[in-house]
Amino acid sequence: MFSLTAPTFMPAEGRAPHVASWYAASAGDIPAYPALKGHVRADVAVVGGGYTGLSAALSLAKAGYKVVVIEANKIGWGASGRNGGQVHPGQRQDPDWLASRIGEGPTRDLMRLADEARGHLDRLITENAIDCDFRPGLIHTVHKPREVEAERRHVDHLRRKWGIEKEFLDRDETAKRIGTDVYHAASFDPAGGKLHPLKLALGLARAAVAAGATLYEDSRVTLIRHGAKPIVVTALGEAMVDTVIMAGNGYLGGLDAETDARVLPINNFVVATEPLDEVLIPGEEAVSDSRFVVYYWHQTPDRRLVFGGGETYSHDFPADIAAFVRPHLARVYPKLAGVSISHAWGGTLGITFNRMPFIRRPKPNVFVAAGYSGQGVMLAPFVGHVVAEAVAGTMGRFDVFAKVPVTPFPGGPMLRWPTLVAAMTWFKLLDSL
Repeated sequence: MFSLTAPTFMPAEGRAPHVASWYAASAGDIPAYPALKGHVRADVAVVGGGYTGLSAALSLAKAGYKVVVIEANKIGWGASGRNGGQVHPGQRQDPDWLASRIGEGPTRDLMRLADEARGHLDRLITENAIDCDFRPGLIHTVHKPREVEAERRHVDHLRRKWGIEKEFLDRDETAKRIGTDVYHAASFDPAGGKLHPLKLALGLARAAVAAGATLYEDSRVTLIRHGAKPIVVTALGEAMVDTVIMAGNGYLGGLDAETDARVLPINNFVVATEPLDEVLIPGEEAVSDSRFVVYYWHQTPDRRLVFGGGETYSHDFPADIAAFVRPHLARVYPKLAGVSISHAWGGTLGITFNRMPFIRRPKPNVFVAAGYSGQGVMLAPFVGHVVAEAVAGTMGRFDVFAKVPVTPFPGGPMLRWPTLVAAMTWFKLLDSL
């Protein structure tokens, strides 16, 4: 969970408070929704007001279901409103990695669904007139010289075997495209991109409400009483429903033991600089790198650099997030070592042991979708729609996701944290060598 001492952005009267991010400061009007009070009856209760839950609610409401979305804080308050805003096509794992574990046929099914997810995101934005500053293009940089030829071969292999159209960029071209020469090569994916993540979440919320869904904020779910008619309980009210969708990603702790064992919340941190005099990324692409503990960044329409880097594995945030992220930013852009930072914030995402999403039906009338492991901007809205299909009885696409094995973290609930810290410390060491 987020630290209770994390700063909040308090916009003009009548708007909902959000964490003090550049996204919250630039999102425009942020509607407020009431808390769940008393007893309500609905067909479906969605726990979590992020991309998955809002997309599921939108699809179900359009199909005629009575849907309630129950959010512990504010709509888009979690990872959906605070992330790096990067659209990464494909699945979280490389297709060769997947094929070696689940076979080529199921891998091709997953890659087909990833393509559908990418198109679904475009349709959501267009059909619902969501102004979320989308720009196409994703550059994935190589931070070690010995990985350059492997990246060149990999780009060619992806094109030949899997039909994934990427372009290899040499060191000079990479420097020209991202405004720094610290990387040794890169690949360019035209299907990737960047957007304003909170504007996307708020746009999905507006569309869901227009379709007939009811949204509740400030309504933390404390208990789900399972049965033929599950009851979702909050501090001030409860919802009796036919079906529950648990869509809280890294915020579902304590609601489902199977999910707790497989989805681990970790904190990541982002800063936004003051507007820069220089255009660093002339093509306006999103950029990420090859570190295991990845850096990711893009430049905003007003030329701020939004940069994410650094993770922690405790429930507390650094006392000074800007100071925590600044060394990572300076490693990529040495000339910005002393740049003024206007906003600094943190957030919690859900990761799984193998970085593939945990999408399951643990009970006949309960669905879970979580653990996107950094792939949620592109994947989560589509998964919400796929879960809505499954609620309506169309299981085909849901079953493709549900068949992907997601093993529990080793050590169980007591040891998964120290196990993760040890593993991530090792990978951070490898990144630096």
